[in-house]
Amino acid sequence: VQLQASGGGLVQAGESLRLTCAASGATILGYGVAWFRQVPGQERVFVGDIASGGITRVSDSVKGRFTISRDYAKNTVYLQMNGLKPEDTAVYYCATLQVYDINYASTPGQVLSWGKGTQVTVSS
Repeated sequence: VQLQASGGGLVQAGESLRLTCAASGATILGYGVAWFRQVPGQERVFVGDIASGGITRVSDSVKGRFTISRDYAKNTVYLQMNGLKPEDTAVYYCATLQVYDINYASTPGQVLSWGKGTQVTVSS
């Protein structure tokens, strides 16, 4: 499966963006999908994920502002980002998960397939 994240851009603090993770080549219906973000010189960190059944969770840093959803018919996962802050600036990646652990946030080590990232820049 190939993943492509899109929808990034330059916005001002407080504005919103919706990122799209589109899958092609195979269905992601049965997979958990996670979003990570990375700033230069730092590791990729967990933003949120959605299980194959639709259960979602997000990191504490974005809780109340970001939500994740999926469209099974379109083979797509979304990351809705509201109330963006300058510290949200990063390259955002989506990924399918080999294993979805209901007890712990997804980690890069659980990733089956990475998509190309999309840059999000939030100005103050």
